[in-house]
Amino acid sequence: MRSIGEMARDSGLGVSALRFYDRAGVLVPDRVDPVSGYRWYAPGQLDEARLLARLRRAGMPLADIRLVLAGWAGAETDLVRQLLDAHLRRLEQGLSEARAEFSTLRALLDDRENPMTSPRTATPVRLSVPGPELAAALDAVRFAAGTDPELPMLGGILFDVEGDALHLVATDRYRMAVARTAADGHGGPRVQVTVPLALADAMRALLDGEEQVRLAVDGDRVTLEAGDRQTAGQCLGHDFPDYRRLVRLPAGRRALVDVPAFREAVRTGPVRASDVREQDGVSCDLSVLQVSDDGSVALAGDRADGRDLVAVNRAFLLDALAAGAGDRLVLEFGAPTAPLAVRRPDDEHTFSLLMPVRLDN
Repeated sequence: MRSIGEMARDSGLGVSALRFYDRAGVLVPDRVDPVSGYRWYAPGQLDEARLLARLRRAGMPLADIRLVLAGWAGAETDLVRQLLDAHLRRLEQGLSEARAEFSTLRALLDDRENPMTSPRTATPVRLSVPGPELAAALDAVRFAAGTDPELPMLGGILFDVEGDALHLVATDRYRMAVARTAADGHGGPRVQVTVPLALADAMRALLDGEEQVRLAVDGDRVTLEAGDRQTAGQCLGHDFPDYRRLVRLPAGRRALVDVPAFREAVRTGPVRASDVREQDGVSCDLSVLQVSDDGSVALAGDRADGRDLVAVNRAFLLDALAAGAGDRLVLEFGAPTAPLAVRRPDDEHTFSLLMPVRLDN
């Protein structure tokens, strides 16, 4: 007999997914302990679980999976083949329709001079920025930058200059971080450049003093001068997403947390293993947060249930708490499907957003 953990490891299905398929009557354990409720699977069920995992990766609806598993167990090969062929035809039709839609979208993008951000200015921009503030802003956003080679526009930190402020933004789609610092010397239109991570890290290495530093943007080249030291490089030639639209969230319930205690609770508290489909095929431990009526936040157990549960990637949450750089932070909860906001109590311009992860149960 295999435990549910062993079954998850050997089949490629997450523990939470196995529980879901049990409740749905798709893959029912051979035995359930009447006292603990722990699930045990017979040796022959491993092949069924692996087949189920393949069908789910192929996007087959649950109703059809039931029939395939039933036909597979009863050696009804004709039925199974018909179901597989029908699903493949649906996928091919859907791909054809998706290609047509994407072709239209690309044509629309081609018709727009700049689809996502304000154009770069041909006039050089020179700013004076407080070194400690720029260092703190880089520290606040660096953890959220993307590393996916398929999305090169996210592989850097956006420097957004407007008026007397410099916003720094980073995102990898599952999390976003925003920070702001004062900037003097620019009285022109809004300017945005995406600084590659290696150059952003080189900039941070220069920011070890209390003096003002000089930031210059000349076309697609950015330069930082700190005293008699300098680092410079090319900006990324990709448009960064319009982050201002992404951070417009309705007000949610706010909870003030003591960061050292809460971080330790997250680090050592209960977790759930996410379905590997949730984040680019990489499984992760989830911290499930539950907000009480009095505004307190607790780590929910593995069997917790309720409308007020919000699950996030535990590693991402720990990163956001560290980047918040304070002993007190505000967690802002909206709907279970809305991002979790991690904010500083005294700074509305510096915050992180974490996308929630769907729970199977």
